[in-house]
Amino acid sequence: MPEPGIKRGRMHDAEGARAAILDAAEKVFAEHGFDGARIDAIATQAHYNKSLIFQYFGDKLALYDEVIRRADDQTRVMQNEALGSLSKAEAALDSEHIRTLLGEYVGWYFDYLLEHPTILRIYMWEMAEGWQTFSKIVSQRDFDDVDQFAPVLEKLESAGLLRSNPNLFLQLSSALFFPALFLSLLPMVKMYLPTFDPSSPAELAQAREFVIEFVLEGLLVTPAPAES
Repeated sequence: MPEPGIKRGRMHDAEGARAAILDAAEKVFAEHGFDGARIDAIATQAHYNKSLIFQYFGDKLALYDEVIRRADDQTRVMQNEALGSLSKAEAALDSEHIRTLLGEYVGWYFDYLLEHPTILRIYMWEMAEGWQTFSKIVSQRDFDDVDQFAPVLEKLESAGLLRSNPNLFLQLSSALFFPALFLSLLPMVKMYLPTFDPSSPAELAQAREFVIEFVLEGLLVTPAPAES
């Protein structure tokens, strides 16, 4: 007989069980933050016994780490494609090419956060708490990701395409985090403007365009028009 709380048909499906637990954990962490989340609540949401959670993930922090890493993996493909294109020698000298690539990435990330509101809320919890929990799970992979940006940023700076800032990574991080900040403000705007429908396709399309242009104008220098 299976343990109480464990579904019979999925008892031996480790991959399915892990995915269900991660989905449940993502929802609970988004709703309560790391400190407020309880393993009991995650187990109830996942329909699995909490002993299985400890068996697969060890403890709450390790489970949280897996939730964050899964989100990282979902965005890594697009990030690597963008970095690869920006790393090409000819790209650093072509302002329009840079704007197009960066705009595509920002738009894609906006779409990703819109489709994954629980990840967005987890990031907002981290920001509100000074990224204290994330600092406990930061790994060499995170530092490797930062290192990937360094040559691209240096290339863009040397080409005179970035606005002046003593810390290039902070400049880029702030710009790329703007989609998350923008989307997190929509419920507040809705509160003040009851007739505003931020979920309508028309409003979302306008919001997406605004976010892209805001990031591009804030991060990149607009080239002066060529003299005739």
